[in-house]
Amino acid sequence: MGKDDIIKMAREAGFNPVSYTGANLELFERFAALVAANEREACAKLCDGWTHADGDRCAAAIRARGEQ
Repeated sequence: MGKDDIIKMAREAGFNPVSYTGANLELFERFAALVAANEREACAKLCDGWTHADGDRCAAAIRARGEQ
């Protein structure tokens, strides 16, 4: 997720990120990263321990997306 994606989502949520620069924009980026990491982990936990459909590999792949 890049800066443009974050600004687009902030606008959709009702924020005006154009007026935010520097440190304030970094806060948006950090917040977006935390939300994405939380969602990835929630999805990965759904796959953990599945014995069918390679659940453990699926969970590992979801978690690895945070390292890209």
